[in-house]
This record gives sequence, structure tokens and C-alpha cells, in this order.
Amino acid sequence: MAELKVDELIKFIRRVAGNRGVRFILKRLGRPKEVTKLLGIYAGIEEPSTTKEKGFASIISAILERLAAKFGVDEQSLKEGLKDPYIRRGIANILLGIAYYGVTRPQKLYAPFMVVWDFTKQCNLMCKHCYANASPFPAQDELTLDEKLEVLRQLDEAGVAALSFSGGEPLINKDFWVIARKAAEAGMYVSVATNGVLIREDVAKKMKEIGVRYVEISLDSPYPDVHNEFRGVPNAWERSVQGVKNAKAVGLETGIAFTVTKLNYKQLPEMLKLSKELGADRFVAFNFIPTGRGRDIIELDLSPEERIEVLELLYSELSSGNIQAFSTSPFYAVISLRHIDSGGRLAPTHFADLSIPEEYIPAGYALAEFLGGCGAGRIYCSIEHNGDIQPCVFLPIVVGNVLRDGFLNVWHNSPLMRRLRDRDNYACSFCEYRYICGGCRARAYAYYGDPLGPDPSCDINKDLWEDLLTSAKAHVQAWR
Repeated sequence: MAELKVDELIKFIRRVAGNRGVRFILKRLGRPKEVTKLLGIYAGIEEPSTTKEKGFASIISAILERLAAKFGVDEQSLKEGLKDPYIRRGIANILLGIAYYGVTRPQKLYAPFMVVWDFTKQCNLMCKHCYANASPFPAQDELTLDEKLEVLRQLDEAGVAALSFSGGEPLINKDFWVIARKAAEAGMYVSVATNGVLIREDVAKKMKEIGVRYVEISLDSPYPDVHNEFRGVPNAWERSVQGVKNAKAVGLETGIAFTVTKLNYKQLPEMLKLSKELGADRFVAFNFIPTGRGRDIIELDLSPEERIEVLELLYSELSSGNIQAFSTSPFYAVISLRHIDSGGRLAPTHFADLSIPEEYIPAGYALAEFLGGCGAGRIYCSIEHNGDIQPCVFLPIVVGNVLRDGFLNVWHNSPLMRRLRDRDNYACSFCEYRYICGGCRARAYAYYGDPLGPDPSCDINKDLWEDLLTSAKAHVQAWR
């Protein structure tokens, strides 16, 4: 059976949603679950339950069959992919986004593709860079189990495709096991961002059993003493490494998260080597954001030159095919585009890369603009331990609360969320890569107090970085 590639799938989705008949049906249905079911009927794994549903399913199936044949998409591979509920939810979300907003640059979605849920503020480590200011104790305003179930219900109704549990340390909270299982049963792609310390053999097995599909374990150095000092607890490195091994042993897709600072960026080659030795499926270099406790170590942030050195090394590793090497820096997409003319891979986000044949390079640019780099408030958002909604875990601006305001209402109507989706009206709008990268909105807020401000991360904005350094030196001298 031919493999349906991501770039082919996205182009196919855009063509489907451009069909007048499909857009009419999608707007008539208007709800992600109904669209998801139609895709399930087309894939042959669900049956229509009403005459109206049967009629819509027949029309959608006929259109999909005709378009698949017209554009050379392997229909059997398409149907096979749609058997995964996560894929159906994701495609339904994109289809509804195009039906309501048209084709945009970057693409606006009906609901966030992914939600990161900071499930608890409680943690068993004391990391120097913690954006959540986590502590050994749970916060007094953490949601009850019933409230968490209501949050999950709303995410399910909105059609969220992927749910990532973070914190604090999510595995420390007993409610995690209930909510994660129900999220997986609803068809969401469930992942966990964890320090890995608690992943014993039995914990890894239980995660696999309840439907967790991906676990990302933080490891900030190939050297135990460096990692342990940064994470604030002895033997954290040893336990995290064992956590990686335990997760892999039960068949969980496993990634390593590496927060890049001046302390460790020169260790990246050795860290990549260790990741491959451990059998990690993915390596993600996290862009350090000076927020939360990270503001106390702001001097450890990379310069634009150092960051590009890191991104170039990651891209070289990605191109080698030995490990999926990504960065949460949206500028990674620009780095990949600078190499794509020589037959490289496109890395428009930190969760997907596309192989673009030379003859399709112009289409590669269009796909990069479709996915759009920074996803804050556009393809993803965060939910905090108390139900507050933020555009990003690293962007601590509360735009609403799930229980008080309703999740989908906030997603559709928050003024800040709407402005984050408009790449033509903020500080990076002058840049030719604004639709592909857009700059990290969390860094703009951390450095300038404005989520729509410039991101001083890249070589295009290196003058801004120099200005920041000059201002910081002047402040220190005045203080002395």
C-alpha cells in the first residue's frame, strides 16, 4: 500500500475544503464531531445513524473519491489513515477552519490542533528555568476531578485532536490517570511532557495501557552533574535516563526535551549521540524563554548567532535521517528553507517535517505558510492548573477560563488570540518569513512586555539583541 505523505495530505485537504459542495455541508453540520463521523463513514469504520447523515456521507464520499482520483492521492491509503481517530479529528478541524475562514496564511483552525494542559503546579524537581514556578505542593486553586472532566468534555466537543499533559509534573497527580484514559478513549492523541523521574517499569506499562501515545522526557545534559544541578535534585539524571529506557521498553514513542542555554548548547552533539543510544524517536531542543523562574537566569539565553548554530546542527541531524531533530524555535522553519533548494527537508513546526522533492519546492513554501511557525493562539494554546487559558505555556497572559467562559468561546472570540493569528499586523510583519516563522510570541512578551512585539532571536533581528545587551549593561552600571 502506498504511503500517504503529509505534504500530499495537506494539499488534498485544501482542495477538498475548496469544493463548494463540501463547504456547504461543513457549514450545515458546523460541529467537529459530526464532520469526524462523516470521515469515519468514508473510511468504512462507522455507519450513518440518520437519513440526513447517510445523505451527507454519500456526498462527501463521492467528492473525496473523485478528488482523490483527480489529484493522484492513493484513496486506500487515505482511508487507512482515517481509521486513526486522531487523524480524523485533525482533518475535521482543518476542514472546518477552511470552511469558515477560507484558505489563510497561516491557516486559521476551527479549534486548536493541540492543547497543552499544565495539569498541576506540583513538582518533584526545582528546575531553574521553570515557566510554571512549580513547587513541591499543589496549588490551592487546582481543579477538582469533576472540574477536570468538564474541561475534557469541552475539549472533546471542540474537536481538539491532541492533548499534551504537562505541569509541574503531571505524573505526580492521581487524576492524571483518569483524565488521560478518557482523552485517549475520546480519540485524542495523548502525550505527556515529564521529567521522567517517576517512570518506573510499572508506570510505563500503565501509561501504555491507558492510551498514552508519546512521552517526552526532559534531559538537559549528557553529563549527570550538569543536569542535576540545573534541575535542583541529586540523581535526577539517572532516574530520567531510566525513565526513557522504561518508556521505550513498553513500546511508547519517546522523545527527549533539551532546554538550550549557554550552559549546555555546546553539549548538543553529545546530547544527540546519547539520545540515539537510548533509542529516542525524537529530540526536541526547547527555545529557552525567560519567564517564570527563567527570569532569574535570563543571562543564560542564547545570542542569535548561538541559536542559529544550534538550529543548523539540529537541521543537519534531521537531514541525516538518524533521529527526528526539532526545535520549538519558529525560526527553525527559516533554517530549513535556507537549505531546501539543495534537496533538504522542510521543518515548519517542531512536530512535523516534510520531505519536499526538488520539483515541488514552491509547494513547500506554501505548505510552510499553511502550518505557519509559531502556533501560540493559532494552532495550539495552554490550559493552566485552574482552568485558565493562555495562548502558550510560555506566554503567561490569561485570555479566559474554561469553566467560567467556555473553551471554544474563548478560542473564537479572545481579542489577543485573534491578533496572534494576523501576521500582517505586528512587529515581525516586515519580515519575508512572517507567515512561515512569525517570531516566538513568548519571547516578544518576555523581552518587551508585548506579545505582538519583535522577537530578538534571529539574525534578522540581531540589532535588537545588541540593543538589549547594551541596555542591560547600562542598567547594571547604574545599579552599581
